Amino acid sequence: MVTSGRSCALALLLTGVLLAGCSSARPAPDPTPGRTSAPAPRPRALAAACEVGLPAAWRAALDAGELRTPAGERAALTDAGPGWTAVQLTGADRRRAALVLTSKAPRTLLALADPVEHQLLAADFDGRRWAAFAILEGRTLDSPWSLYVWDAGTGQARRLARADRPGPLPQPVVRDGTVHWAQGSGDGKATVYAAPAAGGAPRALHTGVMDTPFAAGALLVWRESTGSGTRLAAVSLATGRPAALPGPLAALRDIRSVVSDGGTWAWVRGETEPRLMVWRTGDARPAAVVTTSPAVDGMDQLRISGRLVTWRTPETSYALDLGSGSYARITPAYGYAQARGGALAVAYSVGNAKASGSRPVIQVVDAARLPGLSRCG
Repeated sequence: MVTSGRSCALALLLTGVLLAGCSSARPAPDPTPGRTSAPAPRPRALAAACEVGLPAAWRAALDAGELRTPAGERAALTDAGPGWTAVQLTGADRRRAALVLTSKAPRTLLALADPVEHQLLAADFDGRRWAAFAILEGRTLDSPWSLYVWDAGTGQARRLARADRPGPLPQPVVRDGTVHWAQGSGDGKATVYAAPAAGGAPRALHTGVMDTPFAAGALLVWRESTGSGTRLAAVSLATGRPAALPGPLAALRDIRSVVSDGGTWAWVRGETEPRLMVWRTGDARPAAVVTTSPAVDGMDQLRISGRLVTWRTPETSYALDLGSGSYARITPAYGYAQARGGALAVAYSVGNAKASGSRPVIQVVDAARLPGLSRCG
């Protein structure tokens, strides 16, 4: 089976900080009759980035964006997007999956049947009506999991699927009223499914030896085994049919932790000397942007939103600003950060996360409002 590099996600989850695609809008047509729109400006060529300090303005914005946890409950970050954050809230004798909308109290997605063993693993929300989320039913990666869909109009959730065979961990994608996911189907393979959020039978889109699919603009993308290595494969989120990848991406082999927002792609290449590679629409070729230790040692859990790329190492998390050409450590030790859908979310613990006196911190900000990091040199 293709591994996704998410083994540390469960460890993070069990200690109170959890890991977590996004659509990119098409350019509007020029309304002027007979006029041809000017081509989009070619992006500035990427070069090797340097590490800089985290600006005070970022620290202030993150502090101001701290989520307030209901009294008597501890929060663990799961996923975040434009105007929403999915969290797991644990009280003295209960645990619930919840959705926090901007400046509002958490809305319960589901009260977990086992407040000790069951964990909120991943979530996505379309910003309007439908949220999909996965519950891991145990403390090991081979535990069964269930996928649910929640209707904001009724406040009710129903189970959409249950997986009890080995396969990729779920990361649901909700687009245009449809939920997409993959689950193990036996013999080391997994199947990609699509199902109407409002109800209806799931439709199988593809079966193979694959990793967890993710959204990349109008595509659903995953890594798939070819027998002698791995490559990227994709289907259209609109039709479910096989779709072509941009040339530089179609040619990639044996990469890991790949992520995209549709216009920018990032991945890790190499094992003994890992490099963070980035390719943007219009670039002639991918560029090695981060190559220095310790920022790339154990690099995993890449996320992307606009100019920001975030990742985690065994020690901390970083954010790369493609506009400034620099990156910065963004969390205290063992913290987690994710850029997604215009949001930047970080989570860390004040004190030992396993001790009763520790305090989990979750901060979510509008990434577009953050100033650029300092430039190199």
